[in-house]
Amino acid sequence: MPFIKETSFLVLLSFLLACHSENRYEGKSIFRYNIGENITSLDPAFARSLDNVSTVNQIFNGLVELDSNLQIVPSIAEYWEISKDGKRYTFYLREDVYFHKSEAFGKDSSRRVVAGDFVYSLNRLVDEKLISPGKWVMNAVARNQDGSLKIKALNKKTLEIELNEKFPPFLGILSMQYCAVVPEEAVRYYGNDFRSNPIGTGPFKFKYWKENGKLILLKNEHYFEVDAQGNSLPYLDAVAISFIKDQEVSFLNFIKGDFDYLSGLKGSYKDEILNSNGELMDKYKDRFNLIKSPYLNSEYLGFNLDSTYLEETQSPLKDINLRRAINYGFDRHKMLKYLRNGIGIQADQGFIPKGLAAYEIGGIKGFSYQPDSTVKLLERAGYPMGEGLPSITLSTTSEYQDLSKYIQHQLSNFGITIKIDVNQAAINNELIANNKTAFFRKSWVADYPDAENYLSLFLSENFSPSGPNYTHFSNSTYDSLFQYAMSIYDDSSRQYLYQELNQMIIDEAAIVPLFYDEVVRFVPKYISNLGINSMNLMVLKYTRKEEVHQ
Repeated sequence: MPFIKETSFLVLLSFLLACHSENRYEGKSIFRYNIGENITSLDPAFARSLDNVSTVNQIFNGLVELDSNLQIVPSIAEYWEISKDGKRYTFYLREDVYFHKSEAFGKDSSRRVVAGDFVYSLNRLVDEKLISPGKWVMNAVARNQDGSLKIKALNKKTLEIELNEKFPPFLGILSMQYCAVVPEEAVRYYGNDFRSNPIGTGPFKFKYWKENGKLILLKNEHYFEVDAQGNSLPYLDAVAISFIKDQEVSFLNFIKGDFDYLSGLKGSYKDEILNSNGELMDKYKDRFNLIKSPYLNSEYLGFNLDSTYLEETQSPLKDINLRRAINYGFDRHKMLKYLRNGIGIQADQGFIPKGLAAYEIGGIKGFSYQPDSTVKLLERAGYPMGEGLPSITLSTTSEYQDLSKYIQHQLSNFGITIKIDVNQAAINNELIANNKTAFFRKSWVADYPDAENYLSLFLSENFSPSGPNYTHFSNSTYDSLFQYAMSIYDDSSRQYLYQELNQMIIDEAAIVPLFYDEVVRFVPKYISNLGINSMNLMVLKYTRKEEVHQ
């Protein structure tokens, strides 16, 4: 059956390549791409998934944003000041930023963005009536007696935000799309329909959205940013987003020329377009460019270290020697080469992924494939070559079944028996969050570009289900060092503390780091300046599309 499916796929591909795509948009520069799942909202307060975030990023702006190197740079805030105690942030806004025209301001009208708009927008995130999934991003901000945030508009141009205590990653949090500015008039005018009638300040303005069908964004002719030569941004006339769930169909449309961009490796097409070294197949090199970048996504296996759970189940995983033996017992490099076509970076430096400053420091003594170490550690644990070791169940999903089987096979060489329990994603997440599985596959994608976002997963106060500490790792020294790191504003010094924390997680073998993901983008030769970043955020304001003659 796999041979038949692959043959059918190639036949269909050959047919479509022979067809010429109709040029429906002659004379206009329209960037077309596909999203596999329908986005749920165009309201930045609900920009939770990557696809929602990237779409909202075209329509809205915040105080600050990330550049391609994940550095915090100005957006609507022209510049800012931070008090000596690190608790007060004062932002000075540009005076040339206007909301998209909308009936909410009167017939075909707009108005300038002022500091009071950010007071409204950020307080909206913590409004109990709204129930925004982004409410947590304001956790660091102090509260007034009425529960509102301690955020003030000192005048139309000046915004002041007061924190509970020093929190160095705060600027990074403000770069998230949750923190984009929205006009109160539009939210009131559209009510619950603001999700499908977004009014922002971004390089593109909303035109049309048929859910599960098509989304159209048009160029904002009054956008405030210009390029280095003084030319107005964006260059594109429009963005057209489709919602085709079948990844193979989406790929075929890309090959045919109906889409201007393809992201990631899904479905059977990965073997069609990439070789095992992660390079474009020769037949596509003259048509497409492959763009890769580290992705702030750590893929890992987690151990349930909850003391009560370990006692009740008598899990053998309570033995640190066994956990370390598993970490040394499989080849991550071969796993990536043969199962992911070379996409990804083997996780040999702990939990913090490549792309963050703490990773670049290096020096972490992580795990790699060391068969001799696995043998010795199993003996130390009392299970020589797995003798007497009960089977261990690994909870995962179908998307990661191949990786799980690879690890299962490699560990079987040492007498370690892994049973794979494949669940639907929602069920798997529930098992993990509610402390009902001993061994599980999980990933963590950064919300903002600071290693704190990864290390907070192992704080005792963050035990699941109320927090993201799914392993229930608990170490008072770790907790204290983490809090100390948050008191250090010098970025360089803080990175070294981050690495100490990272090493503690590895020394305790709380997890099995698998790989640090990579952003993979396939772009036709006629597309330029699409750019790429480690947050995998789509930025289209600099993108150009040359005229294509079919």
